[in-house]
Amino acid sequence: MAMKLTALSAISPIDGRYADKTWDLREICSEFGLIHYRLVVEVRWLQALAAEPEVTDVPPLSADATAYLEQLIADFDVNEGQRVKAIEDETNHDVKAVEYYLRQKIRNSEELAPYSEFIHFGCTSEDINNLAYAQMLRDARTDNILPSIDRLLAELGTLARDQAATPMLSRTHGQAASPTTLGKEMGVFVQRLRRQREQLSDIAILGKMNGAVGNFNAHYAAYPDADWAAIAERFIDSLGLTISPATTQIEPHDYIAEFFHAIMRINTILIDFARDVWGYISLGYFKQRTVEGEVGSSTMPHKVNPIDFENAEGNLGLANAIIGHLAGKLPISRWQRDLTDSTVLRNLGVGLAHGSIGYSSLMRGIGKLEANEQRLDADLEDNWIVLAEAVQTVMRVRGVSGAYEKLKALTRGKDVDAEAMRDFIRALELPEADRQRLLGMTPQNYIGNAAQQPGNMG
Repeated sequence: MAMKLTALSAISPIDGRYADKTWDLREICSEFGLIHYRLVVEVRWLQALAAEPEVTDVPPLSADATAYLEQLIADFDVNEGQRVKAIEDETNHDVKAVEYYLRQKIRNSEELAPYSEFIHFGCTSEDINNLAYAQMLRDARTDNILPSIDRLLAELGTLARDQAATPMLSRTHGQAASPTTLGKEMGVFVQRLRRQREQLSDIAILGKMNGAVGNFNAHYAAYPDADWAAIAERFIDSLGLTISPATTQIEPHDYIAEFFHAIMRINTILIDFARDVWGYISLGYFKQRTVEGEVGSSTMPHKVNPIDFENAEGNLGLANAIIGHLAGKLPISRWQRDLTDSTVLRNLGVGLAHGSIGYSSLMRGIGKLEANEQRLDADLEDNWIVLAEAVQTVMRVRGVSGAYEKLKALTRGKDVDAEAMRDFIRALELPEADRQRLLGMTPQNYIGNAAQQPGNMG
C-alpha cells in the first residue's frame, strides 16, 4: 500500500519537518503556483491581443468579457489546478494543458468562445514559462525574500544600537586583539546586509514573448504589418516585467543568475553572522534565554545549544548550493534551445525555501540573545596586553626609539595585568598629558569610535 503524503512521509524536509516555515512560498513556488502564473500569462496575452488595433481578428473585449477572464484568475485554486493536471495526464504537456483548460473555460462565454484559437497565439511554451517563472521570482522577492531580510535588518539594527556601548574583546586569528563593542560588530552585518538587499531589490526581472526562436516568425506570418516588438514590450511591461532585448527560444536567464547570486551573497553574509554568534555564545559573550520545555541534550540537562544559528547555517548553505547550481547552469543552453533548464527551474523554490527556513531560524535565535556583560568585562580585564597597541603608537609619535620592540618584549606570549602595564607607562619618557591619557586607558574604554558607529548606520 502506497504511503500517503504527509509531513511525516515527505522526502524533503521543506514539505515535512519545516513545512510551517515555508507556507508563504507555497502559493508562489509550488507546482500550483507555476500553473497559476501560466494561466495569468495566457489570459493576459489574450487580453493584450484584443487591445491591439493591428490584431484585427480579436476585437476589444467588453467589460463583461474582461470581468469573466479576471474571475477565472481569481477563482483558480488547487481544485482547478488539479483539473489542469488531469488534462496534462492526457496531453503529456504541461503548458498545452493550461491552454486547453482555458479554452474549456471560455466556452461558457458567448463573447469569448469564438476567439479560443487566439489563446496561446504565436506562442512557444517558453513564452508562457519564462513569464510564469519571472512573475514567480518577482513575487517571491516582493512577498517573501525582501520582507524576511528587512525583518532581520530591523532585529540586527536594534541589537547593534542596544549594545553599541558594550565593550568587547576582539579576536583576530582567534587571539585577543584591540577592543571593540558588541553593538559595532553587529552593525557590521547590518551594513553588509543592507547593501546586498538593495542590489537584490534593483535587479530587473526580464521576460520575452517573441515565439519559437525569438524572431516573431509566426506572428508576422499572420499579421505582417503589426509592430510585434512593440506589442511584446507593452505586454511584458503590463506584467510588471522588463523585456529581454534579444533571445533564442528561451529568455537567456542571465537575470536569474544575477538574482540568485545576489541572494547567495545575502546568505553568505548571514552564514558568517551565524558562525560569529555561535562563537560568541561559546565564549559566553551572549547568553540564550531558555524556552520552557526545550531540551538541549538527551544526556546533559544543563545544555542550551545555539541550535537556531546551526540550523540557519545548514539551511543557508543548502540554499546556496541549490541556487548556485541554478545560477551556473541556467544561462547555458545549446543553440536555440535544449531542455536542461526545464527540470532545473522546477527546483527554483527549493533553494528559496531553504533560505526562508534559515531566515526564520536566525530571527528566532536573535530573539533569544542576551549580552553577558559580566563575562565580556571579565575577558577584557584579563587582557590588559591589548593596550600595547595604544602605548607603542603614542611612543612612536613622541619619538621614543624601539617602541614596538619594547612593547613586544613586555607583552608577547605573556600575561600582563593592569599594574604591570601602568608601571611600564609610568617609566616612559613622555609628556605628562600623554602619560596621564595612557594611564586612564583600560581595555573597557579603549574602543575608538566603536560606540558611535551603530548610531551612524541608519
